[in-house]
Amino acid sequence: MKNKKKIILYVLIAIVVVGGAIWLFGGKKAQSKLVYETAVVKKGEISESVTATGSIEPVTEVEVGTQVSGIIDEIYVDYNSVVKKGQLIAMMDRVTLESEVASAKAAYNGAKAEYEYQKKTYERNKGLHDKNLISQADYDQSLYNYQMAESNYSSSEAALQKAERNLSYTVITSPIDGVVISRAVEEGQTVASGFETPTLFTIAADLTQMQVVADVDEADIGGVEEGQRVTFTVDAYPNDVFEGRVTQIRLGEESSSSASTTTSTVVTYEVVISAPNPELKLKPRLTANVTIYTLDRKDVLCVPARALRFRPEKPLVSDDAVINDCPGEHKLWTMDGNNVFTAHAVETGISNGITTEIVSGIAEGTTIVTEATMSMPFSQMAPPQGGAGRSPFMPGPPDRGNNKKGGEKE
Repeated sequence: MKNKKKIILYVLIAIVVVGGAIWLFGGKKAQSKLVYETAVVKKGEISESVTATGSIEPVTEVEVGTQVSGIIDEIYVDYNSVVKKGQLIAMMDRVTLESEVASAKAAYNGAKAEYEYQKKTYERNKGLHDKNLISQADYDQSLYNYQMAESNYSSSEAALQKAERNLSYTVITSPIDGVVISRAVEEGQTVASGFETPTLFTIAADLTQMQVVADVDEADIGGVEEGQRVTFTVDAYPNDVFEGRVTQIRLGEESSSSASTTTSTVVTYEVVISAPNPELKLKPRLTANVTIYTLDRKDVLCVPARALRFRPEKPLVSDDAVINDCPGEHKLWTMDGNNVFTAHAVETGISNGITTEIVSGIAEGTTIVTEATMSMPFSQMAPPQGGAGRSPFMPGPPDRGNNKKGGEKE
């Protein structure tokens, strides 16, 4: 009795195993299944961008120097001082230059007196010469003396003006309204103006309006134009995204202010970007990570670009599929059930390779087919070839072809 029950149990187990295998693998009748991916035509943003790095700079930045050599006597401003145009910011020692002014003024007064005397003598001798009361030699001598005195007078006047101008250079004032962002001297320091003017202070105008000077690679500069939208970040505020616009693309020879720059055979161009700074977060010389949107359209009707490449052709459709085609260069396809495909001729706009703008031809909210894939059931997957995937440590199957009953070879 017990043996009979065991036999029934084994039979039931065998039936369950065989049925499960048939259900899982589908037998020989299992077929491949077509899967269609769809998308909805909707409004969105299409953009394409290039990246670059640059530095935050004031829009207007003036280096204040002096054209005379001397000792810095007094300094009236420091870093971050707010100054007005014409405000006294430093004073140089004036003793030496005041002496030069006094000497030049004395020479000027002497030359002026000599000029006035020679002028009167010349005018008197000219009247006598016209009446033939003096010789030609006396007249020529008086004319010569007058002209020389006039020349010396003009020269001394120019020397006095120069001395007075040099003296005025000892009074250093701010040329603009702004903020002192750099101070290169201390009181008592001697500055020498040789071939170039030494920089004493750097003053930046309105710091609420900054700019980014970014280096754009030559491969990307062709798509950059004035007016394009820009976003950038700085390491000081990693969670803040600042916005601006391209205001200038600097072209020309390499220089300290504007140029195309060649470094290790890589050419970059300076692009100037406006950077409003109402909260004064952006500090001069911060490094900016810049994204320039060379293609930027918002709130436009768009679809995945791959949808324009889809075609309902075998083997991507079933044998009984109904295809309603239409003329047109660009088409989108809608699907009714799994068998009816309808084409819609559309006019396309801009594209970034991933998303394409649709100008006309299909309504917002329409569901379209983007692509089709064919899924294969597990039972039809090819088994590993040549023992691929078998562990080298597992024993191989017996070589049935080389053995017969009794172990005799064929």
